[in-house]
Amino acid sequence: MGFRLPSIRRSSFSASQASSCKVAEVPKGYLAVYVGEKMKRFLIPVSFLNEPLFQELLSQAEEEFGYCHPMGGLTIPCKEDVFLNIASRLNRL
Repeated sequence: MGFRLPSIRRSSFSASQASSCKVAEVPKGYLAVYVGEKMKRFLIPVSFLNEPLFQELLSQAEEEFGYCHPMGGLTIPCKEDVFLNIASRLNRL
């Protein structure tokens, strides 16, 4: 019997819609992050928070935004393709 590692999910609505919603649904065990110039919303497993590679992204977010994120959720200051590459690498761990 095997198990499946959690993966990132691209949410079904845009960041502008997310900011206008009072409650944007995030499944248990996931965290919403906004990435790239268009601030696309992704759902990542909370297990990513313990990974050194993802912690580097969090450090960059802290340097750029402090604790005030413009989208109301965690904003990651990198290009979308870079984020997807990192998330893909973390999914393989």
